[in-house]
Amino acid sequence: MSIRLQDVLHHPTLAAADPVVRAASSRAARTQLRWVHSSEILDIAPLLDGGELLLTGGEALALASEDRRVAYIHQLAERGVAALAIETGVALPSLPSLMVSAAEAAGLPLIELRKVVPFVSVMQAINSSLVSESVSQLRRADEASHAMAVELAHGGSLDRILAVLAGITHAEVALASLTGVTLASAAPENTVVGDTVGGSIPAPQEHARLIRIDVPVRGILAAQLVLRVPADEDENLARTAGKRSVDILALAMLQRMSPGLREVAGAALIRAVDSGSQPWRLQQLASAAGIPASAPLAAVVVRSDLSQQLRSSVEQLLARAARFHASYVDNAELLAVVGLAGDAPEESRQRLLAALLELPAIDGMQAAVGPLATGISDAPWSLSEAKLTLELAASREKSGPGGGHHPVVDAEAFAVERLSVQSLDPDQRRTFVRQQLGALLDHDAQRHSRLLDTLAVWMDSGCNTAHAARELHVERQSMHQRLRRIFDLCGGDPRTTGRLAALHLAARLARLS
Repeated sequence: MSIRLQDVLHHPTLAAADPVVRAASSRAARTQLRWVHSSEILDIAPLLDGGELLLTGGEALALASEDRRVAYIHQLAERGVAALAIETGVALPSLPSLMVSAAEAAGLPLIELRKVVPFVSVMQAINSSLVSESVSQLRRADEASHAMAVELAHGGSLDRILAVLAGITHAEVALASLTGVTLASAAPENTVVGDTVGGSIPAPQEHARLIRIDVPVRGILAAQLVLRVPADEDENLARTAGKRSVDILALAMLQRMSPGLREVAGAALIRAVDSGSQPWRLQQLASAAGIPASAPLAAVVVRSDLSQQLRSSVEQLLARAARFHASYVDNAELLAVVGLAGDAPEESRQRLLAALLELPAIDGMQAAVGPLATGISDAPWSLSEAKLTLELAASREKSGPGGGHHPVVDAEAFAVERLSVQSLDPDQRRTFVRQQLGALLDHDAQRHSRLLDTLAVWMDSGCNTAHAARELHVERQSMHQRLRRIFDLCGGDPRTTGRLAALHLAARLARLS
């Protein structure tokens, strides 16, 4: 018999704390517990296994920022923590409203403990009961693991191996690649597996609990096992059995999907690039992914809802446009490193930019190509610059003419902005802009004019008046009149005062504000 959160809240050791469920109260009655743990560490999520009731005194939360508190909730929910109980008092008089809202949205039961109780006593009393239950779960999980091994030994498919797990746990089970494509799936008898159109994992049923378990192959994360446990089934059994099956699934993938190991290594490489791993690790993973460590390359970032159609289109595009590539999808972001032609890397990079412009038009999609990197060791820099470029492009989009939405942006076109935001703090940037363009900014503010936009577009066009007029959709005569007014406000024609570079930089920085 599984132990549920509602039962624990009524246990004498915890009931003495006068607990009140402040968020996701509808889940409390059906939330199952695997363990009770206490910690004041805000970065505890990676150390948890899922299914825990986490107790905290709230001292660290009282000192944390609002953003950090919300991130704490999200991290615990993503880790599969069953519930969070926070003791309120002198340090933290009440639960912050943003934390309550975040927990409600994430479906994480959030409990306020309004009186002080010894957490050690709570854990000793409840965990002793949970240990007895876990012995039975381990036995059944081992039975499932043995049955899956027998199926593997007899040549069963991944679907048949997963069917063993589904039958014992009474959960829908899917094995998904790192790009979200379902490799195999199974459901208990008399259960229809959810819609898997396009190879994606089906949406969760109402009240069902999703359990996600990483499946590494030869030390490299290769897939994810997803169990969708109905509300009336034993979630802890599903989690324990799923973890017991990881080695068998890894062996099955090696036997049946060995050509995909290069893709696995490529995904591991991108995650290492994104986290800024040491060069030796990048070189090691690049070799496993079939990517020459010293080859020129560029990073690519694509942000959108990443529908299956777009994801497939990007992968096909990279396969056509690049000598080699590796990619990884994380939520609404696709990250990639793309090999460029060694004899003409800049030309190859421009062809990549042009190819990305041919992607299907999807609202909100935006991509950036990072600067040229001379080898895999420089890939983290190219990727971080591509991400920064997307942020800068989003700021520029709000600035009016010349700042409209561009689905694909080039990090090299934002080189000045990238250098400035990395080298100057916000106050220094604002001061510089004010020093160079103060009179012009005041004029725009007082007259509701757009002379700053005119100046920026004119300078971006290489001071080509005719070209700038076309960009701004104005007559050339009107353009000349605007420029004369701008020159009066800026101390003369910048082409003859030596201030051209300074004004151009200030105009570009002003558009990022």
